[in-house]
Amino acid sequence: MQITSNQPVLLFKYGGNAMTNKVLKEKVLHNICQLNERGFRVVIVHGGGPFIQELLDRVQAPSEFIHGLRKTTPEALKYVEMALKGRVNGELVGLINRLGYKAVGLSGKDGRTVTATKRYHQHTENGVTTDHDLGQVGDVESVDASLIFSLLDQGYIPVITCIASDGDGHDFNINADIFAGAIAGSLKARSFNVLTDVDGLLEDIQKPDSLLNKLTYTDIDRLKKAGVIGGGMIPKIEACQNAINMGSEKAIIINGTKPEQILELQNEDFSVGTTIIKE
Repeated sequence: MQITSNQPVLLFKYGGNAMTNKVLKEKVLHNICQLNERGFRVVIVHGGGPFIQELLDRVQAPSEFIHGLRKTTPEALKYVEMALKGRVNGELVGLINRLGYKAVGLSGKDGRTVTATKRYHQHTENGVTTDHDLGQVGDVESVDASLIFSLLDQGYIPVITCIASDGDGHDFNINADIFAGAIAGSLKARSFNVLTDVDGLLEDIQKPDSLLNKLTYTDIDRLKKAGVIGGGMIPKIEACQNAINMGSEKAIIINGTKPEQILELQNEDFSVGTTIIKE
């Protein structure tokens, strides 16, 4: 199918078991790429936590944690980028190309697509809030989507990893969910699709049939107060809201271990995952 600039963009935040299981990886990527032939322009953003940890362990890089968060030294960041860009990104691009599509691998540094800013972790104890330096851990300051749009208009599938530089050329690793959400918003994506290992947001994690199909911001506030949204789901929800606030139509949390769900996203009346809208 001829790619045109008025076709809607679907951005996929790729991770979880869909990244580490080779058989599942191929099925997931194949279905994502099929959407590229069905009237959509597709972008893939990824992290690579397990691969980063594997490499850091192999080179015996010292680890320092601040309130449970890893501090990334400049030395460690070299290995982080090696794992993300050198291994994960290259493998994804190679697999997509072997499937018969055209992928281009990028990081946020390429074309200054993403500009980073240093992130500090705030910790409050005994009523006193302290900023803690996490090293080369960053947040998204801005996104310039022109390179991504140029690639999309030429029929390529951009595959982007979450490394970016600040205005002074210092490199940072950025949470992949937050990074992906910012890009989705900048692209005004039809949907920001977060692949996880669960069917979506469950009201009761012990009950698979308690899936919440649709959430508004009001619902999210209520569920946070009730403790339903917590742990690793918090940055995913925040990334979804950020994408919507920046211009995405909606965000969808779906099960990346069920590749067939991906193809359902082409239908207006799909019923998979948890869809987040503003109101």
